[in-house]
Amino acid sequence: MENKIVLITGATAGIGEACAEKYAANGYNLILTGRRSDRLEAIKSQLETEFSIKVLPLNFDVQQRAEVEESFATLPPEWRDIDILVNNAGLAAGRDLFEEADMEDWETMLNTNVHGLLYVTKAIVPLMIARKRGHIVNMGSVAGKEVYERGNVYCASKFAVDALNKAMRIDLLRHNIRVTGIHPGAVETEFAMVRFKGDQAKADATYTGLVPLTASDIADTIYYCTQLPSHVCINDLVITCTQQAGTYYFHKTQ
Repeated sequence: MENKIVLITGATAGIGEACAEKYAANGYNLILTGRRSDRLEAIKSQLETEFSIKVLPLNFDVQQRAEVEESFATLPPEWRDIDILVNNAGLAAGRDLFEEADMEDWETMLNTNVHGLLYVTKAIVPLMIARKRGHIVNMGSVAGKEVYERGNVYCASKFAVDALNKAMRIDLLRHNIRVTGIHPGAVETEFAMVRFKGDQAKADATYTGLVPLTASDIADTIYYCTQLPSHVCINDLVITCTQQAGTYYFHKTQ
């Protein structure tokens, strides 16, 4: 029996990289996308050696529609039977009050978290429709369930993802395609460093006094959702660390 194929966007670090390792360890061949070609090649080499699976690295930015469309239009035939799509690529940029925020940060978040997800999914869905099966996992956030101060457009982008989860699930129902929304709380990855633009002190403070989720926690959750019987679909899953309840409430020990 041939290995199944999973496509993971934003696979060069954090949750995306953890998902790549989880699926590789369970015998999946991987299509991995990311902006850092050196990281993609390093992950490809590591996973192929360790797990004896195949990896196809695709180096592009999901914000660039033409790059996305070209990359998937030219997929080799042996890589077109994609069983699972994990739309993981996303980011937060800045944490400012609405009137003080940087318009470029807003555009980057919307172009990555919303447009990028749409570009990739629109390119892959026809391949799933042709086979009458597939599973799409969209990475949301607790910020897509509850708005918090200084979250403004990041929250808006994740609320959009939440709406798209529902819309895809309805529109793709007749094609037997499952859609799962995963909404993590605090996960210790590069997320905070990116959000605070390399300010280590602010990034560290995000997790001070917490035992946050790890990238592997989320990868394990995603993997579980995609391994259920074909008649079962987890539509929506919110996951936080024990010390978090929603976007605002934390019980920090210091």
